[in-house]
Amino acid sequence: MNKIIRIGTRDSELALWQAKTVEKKLNDLGYKTEIIAVKSQGDIILDKPLYELGITGIFTKTLDVAMISGQVDIAVHSMKDVPTALPKGIVQAAVLERANILDILVHKGNTDFLDGDAIIATGSLRRQAQWWHKYPKHTVVDLRGNVNTRMQKLIENNWDGAVFAAAGLERINLKPQNYINLDWMIPAPAQGAMVVVAMAEDTFCLNALSELNHIETEICTYIERQFLRTLEGGCTAPIGALAKYNEQNDTIEFQGVLLSVDGKQKLETNKNIDISEWRKLGYNAAQEILNNGGIELMNEIKKSLKK
Repeated sequence: MNKIIRIGTRDSELALWQAKTVEKKLNDLGYKTEIIAVKSQGDIILDKPLYELGITGIFTKTLDVAMISGQVDIAVHSMKDVPTALPKGIVQAAVLERANILDILVHKGNTDFLDGDAIIATGSLRRQAQWWHKYPKHTVVDLRGNVNTRMQKLIENNWDGAVFAAAGLERINLKPQNYINLDWMIPAPAQGAMVVVAMAEDTFCLNALSELNHIETEICTYIERQFLRTLEGGCTAPIGALAKYNEQNDTIEFQGVLLSVDGKQKLETNKNIDISEWRKLGYNAAQEILNNGGIELMNEIKKSLKK
């Protein structure tokens, strides 16, 4: 265990918290570590919605390059930010036990706006579409930056609320008193989960990280990301997915949704299958969506995002 495992991470407070969490777990197992922080293009370019940037894995690409060039050995990511196809030579090494999967609406103390006109901020197409589906008369504005920056923007602007992933705010103790759990909103595939990637030939790091893997979270996030990959074909789209393991009867419960960008169209699927059939669940659920109007809807989404 003489090798020092160099942990690559983005330099935001949340990303560093995630890296330090992995570092502690490795240290507890007797491994030596060093954290190396880099700034991603997704953190630098804040004046455009993510879908307009047209880059797959905008929050992960800088760390991919650092790994391939040998600057770092492993990288820690919010799993929902990671493309479903990893770069050649990089593999998923561990998925940590999942935290809170919910989206929450952070507001300013009064929620009367939900019944009338409102301005809601989010940088996510998925959240935007699901919000408009439920509240078609509301205005949705773009919101970019790390969680600290986004929280500050909510304070400074005349917005009624902003949508955040609960897990991110909880991890850095930034979750305020004024919030609503959006339990009706299907989360992003792998939301609330952290993933660690390594180089495929690095057996030392792969063996070390295998001890951190949480199998239940690995299976559920695999299903959700398989659903995403089958639907999107490399295109950003309003897609939500959630798989849950029910240990009482050894089944997987799955919810998947695809919406139009304006939220007016919504295609969804709900499955409950035996755990033994999990490997094709995401694919089969996505095929059901595609066969029930999803192909046409995906084509419309691609056209609308090119405008």
